[in-house]
Amino acid sequence: MTLPFQEGGAETPYYKGRGAQINPRNKYLKGEYVQEHAEGIDEWWQADVPTQVFEEHAKTLVNKVESPDVGMWYSMNPYQGCEHGCIYCYARNAHQFWGLSAGLDFERKIIVKHNAPELLRKFLDNKNWVPKPISLSGNTDCYQPVERKMWLTRQLLEVALEYKQPVGIITKNSLVLRDRYLLQQLAQEKLVCVYVSITTLQEELRQKMEPRTTTAAQRFKIVKELSDFGIPVGVMTAPMIPGLNDHEIPRLLEMAAANGAKYAGYTVVRLNDAVKLIFNDWLYKNFPDRADKVWHQIESMHGGNVNDSEFGRRMRGDGNIAELIRQQFRVHVKKNGLNQERFEFNTESFRRPTSQLSLF
Repeated sequence: MTLPFQEGGAETPYYKGRGAQINPRNKYLKGEYVQEHAEGIDEWWQADVPTQVFEEHAKTLVNKVESPDVGMWYSMNPYQGCEHGCIYCYARNAHQFWGLSAGLDFERKIIVKHNAPELLRKFLDNKNWVPKPISLSGNTDCYQPVERKMWLTRQLLEVALEYKQPVGIITKNSLVLRDRYLLQQLAQEKLVCVYVSITTLQEELRQKMEPRTTTAAQRFKIVKELSDFGIPVGVMTAPMIPGLNDHEIPRLLEMAAANGAKYAGYTVVRLNDAVKLIFNDWLYKNFPDRADKVWHQIESMHGGNVNDSEFGRRMRGDGNIAELIRQQFRVHVKKNGLNQERFEFNTESFRRPTSQLSLF
């Protein structure tokens, strides 16, 4: 349902429970849907619609990660689009390749790779594969709500265990606890490390910024339960947005360590491509009193822009504010005993079950 939102004297509807409030133009499409006459029969703003799921018969699943500053070698994404609706998500831009918008479409139209487990087996059976960790997911959350019905992430983990293939996971959904016994088996052979994304303790901010995610309290419960099961756990306090959540670093890291996290990481917000338009619209609708200040502080971290594509700098930012965030993170990581050791994935145990059977 749309709710009226007052801005500059004009009423514009607000999609409660969604992050993006607009569907910006897809730059890859020549045509676009526009309202030419306000008195037209069709309503320009229409009521929110249920999430739609589309099936893709994918040809590949595992992708080599070329970026040197994201901490992963390969990634696999069973889902495109994400119902969590995080307003800052860089993965939104990829939805444009499907002829969709990076805005509301990204949250309401989820593409599912039903043959993902089959593709992973095929990839791992390739004799040229030299085992390296594969991340679930490098793009959208592998435990987003649709996973509750599809079980694709669970099946991928079962394949990983069968092949002794190391995997990394990052999520902000408590559904990961469903697979804790499977993750425990992987952890016993140092084949898995789980990072939980925790951005804010402010529930009101979470509901606006990450509307369909679990609460911070529940995310710390994830950290504790996985840690109690002997599963290596870290937290990602990302992204840090000056004027919204950057002041929360000390408390976030303190609570992470108290609940059993061993590792921590962070990034600063960067708004590339269509995410810039979506975030700007969201910011001024939700925080009109400080939107200008927040926007300019984001620009100050990226040389006057809201995005920087330079490897090694784009995730950490530059300038005084970025440096303050960096120093604060380092101080409280040390204070809470995080990152004292580096997790090393086990790549020595990898095996191909079909190859073993061929011996008999």
